Amino acid sequence: MNDMKCPKCGSEYAYEDGALWICPECTHEWKEAEAAPESPSQDKAVRDANGNLLASGDTVTLIKDLKVKGSSSTVKSGAKVKNIRLIDDAVDGHNISCKIDGIGAMYLKSEFVKKA
Repeated sequence: MNDMKCPKCGSEYAYEDGALWICPECTHEWKEAEAAPESPSQDKAVRDANGNLLASGDTVTLIKDLKVKGSSSTVKSGAKVKNIRLIDDAVDGHNISCKIDGIGAMYLKSEFVKKA
């Protein structure tokens, strides 16, 4: 059995087909050189729901209504959040720290925002 794992989903069922490796679970195709372990800078890259790279200070737009934990408030889809801060030690998967008008300081997951 090969020891090549899919760099996208981590599946161990990847197989070689000519010059490419193919993952039957997520249909990702790659060359063996691309499967090298990612550098630490790539691991910490934060991307929005569309795959755009986010940086501290960016403005993002919510793509989903989000309930505020511990409150009856909801942050509506389409709300703009200015001057986000990326945090290294994700809190329960939340990797963005921000302040939202009318709500206050909170954490967001990058998968629920898009770069404005």
